[in-house]
Amino acid sequence: MVDLILLERVEKLGQMGQVVKVRPGFARNYLLPQKKAMRATKENMAYFETQRAQLEANNLQRKSEASEISGKLEGLTVVLIRQAGESGQLYGSVMARDISDAVTAAGFTVDRRQIVLDRAIKTLGMHRVRVMLHPEVGVTVTANVAQSEEAARLQAAGIDPLVQREDQEPERPAREGTAAEPSA
Repeated sequence: MVDLILLERVEKLGQMGQVVKVRPGFARNYLLPQKKAMRATKENMAYFETQRAQLEANNLQRKSEASEISGKLEGLTVVLIRQAGESGQLYGSVMARDISDAVTAAGFTVDRRQIVLDRAIKTLGMHRVRVMLHPEVGVTVTANVAQSEEAARLQAAGIDPLVQREDQEPERPAREGTAAEPSA
């Protein structure tokens, strides 16, 4: 295990300034390169204490900016048009990058790393997605995954376009002169 000083709040790990023990791979591959932490040596501890006020001020400013944006972003619905099969299963999936591109197109700059997806979206429908603007500020955005703009409008109104399409298809009459009657 490696001792690190957190330079910002890290979810499920700790707050800024806290000394935590993490596995070497997590430190080496994520926390240290992302500048979210630094090794807990005596020199670094002294340096952190001298810089603590500045780091907290920067964090507070970023948090207030994120809170401001979250008020405008909360409840946003983005439409993603994708190909899908009869059952609503997508040919492919919707990833964090796709959602961040759609939110950016809607006028808010969001990085794909700020999108929190437990797993890729693989079905048509309305999906609630968490966007972390700051480690302490998150909002919920709705991703409307549909086959067309019309289907997206129906889904937004609460109507399942797949069920409606099945209702509109006429019954096909049985073909006359099938294999039961031999031709003369």
